[in-house]
Amino acid sequence: MTSASEPGTARNKIAWLKTSSFEKAGAATADELGPTLGRFGSLEVRLATTKKEVRKAQRLRFKVFYEEGQAKADRTAALIRRDICPFDVSCDHLLVIDHAAVNRFGKPKPKVVGTYRLLRQDRAETHHGFYSAQEYDIAPLLARHDGKRFLELGRSCVLAPYRSKRTLELLWRGIWAYAKHYKIDALFGCASLEGTNPLAHAASLSFLAHFANASEDWNVSALHGKHVPMPMLNRDSVDKRRALAALPPLIKGYLRCGAKVGDGAVIDHQFGTTDVFIIMPVAELDLRYIDHFGGAADKQVA
Repeated sequence: MTSASEPGTARNKIAWLKTSSFEKAGAATADELGPTLGRFGSLEVRLATTKKEVRKAQRLRFKVFYEEGQAKADRTAALIRRDICPFDVSCDHLLVIDHAAVNRFGKPKPKVVGTYRLLRQDRAETHHGFYSAQEYDIAPLLARHDGKRFLELGRSCVLAPYRSKRTLELLWRGIWAYAKHYKIDALFGCASLEGTNPLAHAASLSFLAHFANASEDWNVSALHGKHVPMPMLNRDSVDKRRALAALPPLIKGYLRCGAKVGDGAVIDHQFGTTDVFIIMPVAELDLRYIDHFGGAADKQVA
């Protein structure tokens, strides 16, 4: 899930890069959740535990979002070739590492090939808030479920050669281990469709609005001035099979787990995407996926 541009100037970002401490952010450590949250062959999923590892995740994000995608880098990001964001310091960073990777000289060098950013509600409330609040009015959602624990998912990306079912499943195994550890009640965030022309996604957006809309209790609306109506086609006009097939794999994965979407899409001009709000109350998710991804940390992905 990824969405709107970050607050703050390039100068503020440089200051954050110089002064922030990964440890000060109160991020989880490998000792709390175990050194490994899942593995498959040479691939391991675990949390970043040092600023150096967070920087590796940021470099991967830059490659995927800016070099491969349509995101527009500011002067600072273009200079250091990293997707930097003030929210990073208050988040945990989930990593998929390939231990069989080698450098250009053919020597072994473990490589970060996938990442997810995890922002717990307690961290959001004491730092910058939730990233999604830049696009969606999430305050009513949090108020309706006062006492429940929310986890925001964001900045997900995988290096091109590793975009396989196995890598995605490892990321989900890490997310479920994390959610279980912190007793999370609901996961949410913004998910993206490529491009800033919502009409190009009329069928998919209409499908989501008609067949995957969140219940009133869990619904969230896009902010005034950013709201793009999603039901562009009548319900009877939507070819559900084709519309679902056209969705990005990540959104399809969320839907398979039982996720729902909020009201209104948002155009993210910095990242060159059309965003939708994803909400996943844990109690309403498909138990098959919880059982599949919620196994022991040292269990191989099936």
